[in-house]
Amino acid sequence: MAAGSERGRSDPKQAGAHRSSSEPALPGGTVEQARDASLRLLAVRARSRAELAQRLAAKGFTPEVTETALDRLAGVGLINDAAFAEEWVHARHTFSGKGKQALAQELRRKGIAESDAAPALDAITADDEESRAIELVRRKLRSVPANLDRDKTIRRLVGMLARRGYNQSTAYQVVKAELASHGSASDTEDLPDTID
Repeated sequence: MAAGSERGRSDPKQAGAHRSSSEPALPGGTVEQARDASLRLLAVRARSRAELAQRLAAKGFTPEVTETALDRLAGVGLINDAAFAEEWVHARHTFSGKGKQALAQELRRKGIAESDAAPALDAITADDEESRAIELVRRKLRSVPANLDRDKTIRRLVGMLARRGYNQSTAYQVVKAELASHGSASDTEDLPDTID
């Protein structure tokens, strides 16, 4: 037998080195393993505390080990649901064009408490939301066939905004204004002020 393989058997640290790092060594794992697993997840992207807890539970860590590890990470500022919510809302509104309603749902699914979500959502003003909706409608108008029926165009555009989390009133007003500015006055003068 080679000296290295004997040393590997007699040295518990070496024996443990061959074990998968994502697999807990003990039933329920250790706090250090849970912390390391959390750090690997956070290296990929920011995550809420609830997301991390869910991922650790799936890896087999006990709730006690998970809570202790997450408390330590929160204590040094690596987990902060309020900061996560602010970052998430800003990125999803700016780059994905999501409206407040959709963002609120996403934050709920990620386990963000209302007290942490509300300030992040309040940072998006009605003007911000309207401006983003206008950009989305203008972009979509480029791909709408010119011969498409006006009512179908309205439904498509309002539907697109609704799916992105914009309220119906904002969506319809933006679509109405954009169609008025991009079409002839006769195409849009008979549009109602609200959608039924």
